[in-house]
Amino acid sequence: MRRTVFDKDHEAYRDTLRSFIASEVTPYYQDWFEEGLVPRELYSKLGELGVFGINVPEEYGGAGLETHKFEAIQYEETTRAGVSFGGSGVHVLLALPYIKMLATEEQKQRYLPKFVTGEEMWALAMTEPGTGSDLAGMKTTAKRDGDHYILNGAKTFITGGFHADRVIVCARTSPPKEDDRRFGISLFAVDASSEGYSVGRKLDKLGLRTSDTAELAFSDIRVPAEDLLGEENKGFSYLGQNLPSERWGIAYGSYAQAKAAIGFTKEYVQERTVFGKTVASFQNTKFELAACQSEVDAAEAVVDRALEALDAGELTPAEAASAKLFCTEVAHRVIDRCLQLHGGYGYMNEYPIARLYADNRVNRIYGGTSEVMKMIVAKSVLSS
Repeated sequence: MRRTVFDKDHEAYRDTLRSFIASEVTPYYQDWFEEGLVPRELYSKLGELGVFGINVPEEYGGAGLETHKFEAIQYEETTRAGVSFGGSGVHVLLALPYIKMLATEEQKQRYLPKFVTGEEMWALAMTEPGTGSDLAGMKTTAKRDGDHYILNGAKTFITGGFHADRVIVCARTSPPKEDDRRFGISLFAVDASSEGYSVGRKLDKLGLRTSDTAELAFSDIRVPAEDLLGEENKGFSYLGQNLPSERWGIAYGSYAQAKAAIGFTKEYVQERTVFGKTVASFQNTKFELAACQSEVDAAEAVVDRALEALDAGELTPAEAASAKLFCTEVAHRVIDRCLQLHGGYGYMNEYPIARLYADNRVNRIYGGTSEVMKMIVAKSVLSS
């Protein structure tokens, strides 16, 4: 079926991105995979390419567009090539919306030009070692001291945290109210070069090996009050406003992974011979690929519709949760079946299907587990 979400400008960007990946990423990716980290210089090159500025207003050095379609193409092209741009997705998909939504004009003038060029990479620090998904229970504190806040605490599972130059840190600025545990949380754009800021372990993950994920610690950091994002004590309400786009991103990335898995498998089964015949010639292979393709076709329809709704500002939290639930579960099934068709080679990291299998697993966990997505969707169904 013909897709209608992309026009000629999007396809021109796809061609540019595909050429960039072929020349600047693929030849070096195995080294990055083994090291568990993309080089910092990659972000500067992505900045030069214009990847970080698409949704940034022109007055701050960006292209001034309001669309997620270019991000969608990036998902497709990186997974198609079996590579990753490291933690840059957090920079654009997670951090940028908070800057655009909450930053004052003075803050935007300071933050966004360096954001666009990749001179300053951003991350988002919410999760703490003892709280997990219970953000209202966070222990990190920021106490007002004149024209500064004194920040103390620790965060974990911070994607992009190893290379980050600025981090949006969630911290408690007031005690919770008896009837509202969410009250009292604020957001700060913390400079990673601040005294008392330290990066702990670069965490050893099952998948997403080149996407740096770190532990962060804050010890009496003096954060200028001018780096408070939005209003004090209202941070929790801000965090929920970006969830639809975050969950759409996970849904789209999952769809792209499933689509890439079929491509990798098609190439493999047409070349691999067993008992004197190609694996592709067996009826089971044909049936398995047909079933996988049908699921990917359905996922494509879901993410395309969600993409149009997101760009129109109409994607609801329940719709985003439904898209994430469906597409992450589809990708899980498709990638597992495609790995099976690779046989023993599918278990080897030199084959992209093995890396996809490991990378995909977290999609049903972060951004809200599949179980949480079911609760959100069920609540919407029962209240309608």
